[in-house]
Amino acid sequence: MEIFTLLENLEEILESSSKVPFSTKVMVDADELREIIEEIRLKLPDELKQAKWVKEERQRIISDAEFEAQKALKDAEAKIINLVDEHEITKKALAQKEEIIENANRVSKEISEGTRNYADNILEKVENMLRETMDVVHSNRRELK
Repeated sequence: MEIFTLLENLEEILESSSKVPFSTKVMVDADELREIIEEIRLKLPDELKQAKWVKEERQRIISDAEFEAQKALKDAEAKIINLVDEHEITKKALAQKEEIIENANRVSKEISEGTRNYADNILEKVENMLRETMDVVHSNRRELK
């Protein structure tokens, strides 16, 4: 930056200037100092504008980064919520599957027991009919003898 160069020139002038005896004061060329100060004034606004722009750009970048970070955080939270929801849905589906299987097994067992009971009743009736028929056959054979 040119302003720093001009400030360094001022320092050099002060350091190389003649000292007033018995004091810390120095003798300087006032016109030379005024000229450097005027250059500083002329250059200062541009450099201040540039510094202001840099500061604003820095703030904009920080704001953009914060916005992106918040957005990423919200997206991550939404994804976590979806994963949790999907996990809950999966747990509910598994629970329903188990319940359906249990119901199917119970109904199957009931049907199986009902079928056995029905078959047993039919066989009991056939057995009774066969017994009666055998009794008749035995009775007829006795009569024949």
